[in-house]
Amino acid sequence: MLFLFVALKRMFKAATIKDIARALGISPSTVSRALRDSYEIGAETKQKVLDYARQINYHGNPVAQSLRNKRSNSIGVLVADVANSFFAQAINGIESVAYQNGYNIIISQSHEEYEREKANMQHLASRSVDGLLMSVSAQTTDYTHIHELHRQGLPIVFFDRILNEIETHRVSSDNFKTSYNATSLLISKGFKNIALLASTPQISITTERVNGYKQALTDNNISIDENYIKYCYQGGRNDIEVAEAIKTLFDNDKKPGALFIASDLISTASIRALKSIKYPENLAIVGYSNADVIDLLSPGISYIRQPAFEMGQIATQMLIKLIESKYPVYEFETRLLDAEIIWQ
Repeated sequence: MLFLFVALKRMFKAATIKDIARALGISPSTVSRALRDSYEIGAETKQKVLDYARQINYHGNPVAQSLRNKRSNSIGVLVADVANSFFAQAINGIESVAYQNGYNIIISQSHEEYEREKANMQHLASRSVDGLLMSVSAQTTDYTHIHELHRQGLPIVFFDRILNEIETHRVSSDNFKTSYNATSLLISKGFKNIALLASTPQISITTERVNGYKQALTDNNISIDENYIKYCYQGGRNDIEVAEAIKTLFDNDKKPGALFIASDLISTASIRALKSIKYPENLAIVGYSNADVIDLLSPGISYIRQPAFEMGQIATQMLIKLIESKYPVYEFETRLLDAEIIWQ
């Protein structure tokens, strides 16, 4: 049995440049240049090499190529949770650009945990990724690990949840504008006591969305009542936390007439939580969600859909420009994309 295993290993040994050179009676350097489509090699020799390489199913050694090019042709992607529809769609956008430009992607999840985010970043860096696309974890308040890798020269581009203190490219939704418009829409339709459910306050998207909500109230001469603002520090991953926030809001003598939910996962968790309490029949709900099943939820919810696929594409284009730049980059761009409000 051992002899058969050894024999099979030998049988399936990958062909090399030297094998092609030996078979065609030319030098390995000539084969190498032909495979790289070098102008130094004549068309006839080049075609002969390519035909034979195709015939024996030759594939270049990616490890050797990365050592020569000082690149791995891989991009790390660090998100909270690939089960989140928003991140799944963003990753599809990332893949579409990465593969088109000859890069593979390595996906890692923080599950909204600081320690896991830190460990996963180190792991991706140790895998020698050429760059990193990152959306910061909800529980991360210490950004030392990100600063350190950035100082060491790892190209990083932030998408969705961004860090402004690191000089690099960023792409996100225009969260302030969208939250302002969603809150203003509820006001214009006559809803009173508009409550807000948001993710943990330290991430950028929460700050921007809460500020948009508050500004809409102020501009419509409505006083801001902090009792109507509740934060879910685990970003919607803990149903009990969301349910307690919902219960606290509706235990109020002045029950909310509308809910604005500033997070994808919290939107879904809130709908589940509402089934266990009494709430006004005409309660209006507007929440962020990129889930395809959002239309099927009961009670019904109007929703904000972010351009996740496009965000992933733009972030990847930005990162590849950083990776492939021959000179240091000192000017960076922050792109804010418009989200769509679908009123139900």
